[in-house]
Amino acid sequence: MKHLTIVVPEGQNNLSSIVGAYKIFTRANEYWVNTGKKELFKIQLAGISKEVNLHEGLFTVKPHISITSLNKTDLIIIPSLNHNYYDAVKDNKLLINWIENQYKAGAEVASICTGAFLLASTGLLDGKNCSTHWAAAENFRMMFPKVKLHADQLITDEHGIYTNGGAYSFLNLMVYLVEKYYDRSTAIFCSKVFQIEIDRQSQSAFTIFTGQKKHEDEIVRKAQDYIENKLAEKISVAHLSALFSVGRRNFDRRFIKATGNTPVEYAQRVKIESAKKTFETSQKTVSEVMYAVGYSDLKAFREVFRKITGLSPLEYRQKYNKESLN
Repeated sequence: MKHLTIVVPEGQNNLSSIVGAYKIFTRANEYWVNTGKKELFKIQLAGISKEVNLHEGLFTVKPHISITSLNKTDLIIIPSLNHNYYDAVKDNKLLINWIENQYKAGAEVASICTGAFLLASTGLLDGKNCSTHWAAAENFRMMFPKVKLHADQLITDEHGIYTNGGAYSFLNLMVYLVEKYYDRSTAIFCSKVFQIEIDRQSQSAFTIFTGQKKHEDEIVRKAQDYIENKLAEKISVAHLSALFSVGRRNFDRRFIKATGNTPVEYAQRVKIESAKKTFETSQKTVSEVMYAVGYSDLKAFREVFRKITGLSPLEYRQKYNKESLN
């Protein structure tokens, strides 16, 4: 029998991802038993303390075992964290070291949402692909510049390390792992029992782009403000670099370093975020919205919109506009 460990970090947990992971894998085990197979996993919660209080003491988790008593496991699941990422890393050094050692001994590791901050603190994600909640992406990039963050992706899978996007999208990761370790029929069963959309690949449609401004480059910040205040205009990079008296190549380099996007990508994201909000709250046509955010070519607008959101403009409006649902 394999061993599955759902870790319970000190002080920074979200209860839902602990309970959700436990329930889904428990049900997958039961399904296998009911089809004449043996349980695949022994499932245990493991932590440093005998109990961890969550949500200001409203809930308490009592791990089955201490990580100091657990010498070998096959799969580790790291739950999502609350928003004090620096404290989470500082308060869980013992757990971080244990995860690193277990991976090096052959275990696979999956992080849920902002659990990626703990996983990245092991150094195991350096040079690898990773996802996390879109709202935490800027903080993550600042703390872990060596990690290749893809905040639009729902799930990453690389060398026995799995990460996923935000909040309750962890349910998709759990079903993904069930298929990986059990089989397709068990994954389909769990997706139906827990009513989880199977095979979802992106969290792009859920992203709210707010701009990456936690940096110290004043010229880039001014350029960001300029882009955001000129939604209806087509702005060239040459114009921006000349406006702020910076050479084109140097401007590109500084902008990418500060924001993680090229100036063109940043402008696209700003424009599409504005378009999304309009589709959510009005009955304007696609062409009207397109012109309002500085596009004149419908095909180009649709392509950029789908690239960023994973949906066409019409699909997005039908999904998120209340009037379109009636």
